[in-house]
Amino acid sequence: MNTHQAFLDAIAITLPELSVKTDSESCTHWGRDWTVHFQSNCQAVLFPKTTEEVATIVRLANEHRTPLVPSGGRTGLSAAAVAAQGEVVVSFDKMNNIGKFYAADRIVEVEAGVVTKALQEFAESQDLYYAVDFASSGSSQIGGNIGTNAGGIKVIRYGMTRNQILGLTVVTGKGDVLNLNGGMLKNATGYDLRHLFIGAEGTLGFVTKALIKLEKPPVNLTAMVLGVPDFDSIVALLDKFGKALTLTAFEFFDQIAVDKVIDAGHTKAPFDSQTPFYVLLEFEAVSDEVLETAMAVFESAAEAGLIVDGVMSQSIAQLQELWKLRECISETISVFTPYKNDISVLISHLGDFIADIEAVVKENYPDFEICWFGHIGDGNLHLNILKPATLSKEEFFAKCQTVNAFVFETVKKYHGSISAEHGVGMTKKPYLHYSRSPEEIAYMKAIKAAFDPNGIINSGKIFD
Repeated sequence: MNTHQAFLDAIAITLPELSVKTDSESCTHWGRDWTVHFQSNCQAVLFPKTTEEVATIVRLANEHRTPLVPSGGRTGLSAAAVAAQGEVVVSFDKMNNIGKFYAADRIVEVEAGVVTKALQEFAESQDLYYAVDFASSGSSQIGGNIGTNAGGIKVIRYGMTRNQILGLTVVTGKGDVLNLNGGMLKNATGYDLRHLFIGAEGTLGFVTKALIKLEKPPVNLTAMVLGVPDFDSIVALLDKFGKALTLTAFEFFDQIAVDKVIDAGHTKAPFDSQTPFYVLLEFEAVSDEVLETAMAVFESAAEAGLIVDGVMSQSIAQLQELWKLRECISETISVFTPYKNDISVLISHLGDFIADIEAVVKENYPDFEICWFGHIGDGNLHLNILKPATLSKEEFFAKCQTVNAFVFETVKKYHGSISAEHGVGMTKKPYLHYSRSPEEIAYMKAIKAAFDPNGIINSGKIFD
């Protein structure tokens, strides 16, 4: 029997037109995200179409003490959108309208269920650019991006999702509707509550609309893929190219990642040489002078032994082909059930940090295949441990989790983050104390209680 039937009965009376699904297939589909650590135990899925309907749902949930979990594109990697404790899911799939465009301000109002790619295409139709981009842009939704403060491949140039959000409409855990900041660049009128909801993983309330800043489109994007002999060379190249060019991306990956992508048929090797690590950097080639500068830095770095081999795109098609080396990694390695760590430190610490992590990995995972990639331009590393065919998922995860303490102690040593862009959710919840002090966590819990006193909204995520 559904444990929240009284709540669902109240929904049927109060919002008779609201779409509700209770079949097991739908509950499983909308009650989970891309993580495989937790199973869905969703009781029902609700599909509101307006902010007012969301507010009504939250008020009734408070009345009946029914916990709610937000669901967007379900592309998260921290189990923040998994309904594992018998919750009711609120899906934003039907709140997918792109609203008013403020041309003079370069701001567009979108609902939470708008898919990232749809916003990118709208921006292009206005000769503008939505700068947040990552592999799941074709299915991720704006509300989820806001909830996790999504980053991606352009952070070095444009910043995180937080940097693009100029206003929010939210429904708090009490069912209050707040319109935050109104799209203004300047607004010095006290606390900016908008920023509490960005990155809160839906624990304070539901984002229903956002006012999003669009940028001028980049011009003549050009990419280089460079084969490098060691990780220290990557950091040195970031310094050299970063001083000489305005970079729009600076990514890295290892030979294992390249091998997996090529073996899967996504693209071909960028050049004949094989190296331990690779850099993919992108910049706007707005003039011949910029291209000459890029080549001069390349030649200087090669002479210094920082580069073994390299290639530069000569067309849009070649640019896209080079990007497949980086963008196809997550999809390619997914068949190996990877155990993912999404960590970050200051760029200044990267060389020492990666050496420490490599030592931990080699000592504790001698028989496991390790795949490295990430956004070196913003200090973000993705450590992926690939499951051997001989181990079950449960055995594999148990072995990986025993070493988490060593990995996160290293993160703490360098005052870094245990989750750079994937969020905390449930998968990283046990390790939050490595990045946040007891005092910080206490304040976070107090903020949660102020917005959601009955613990209705996405409870059990980030902290208990």
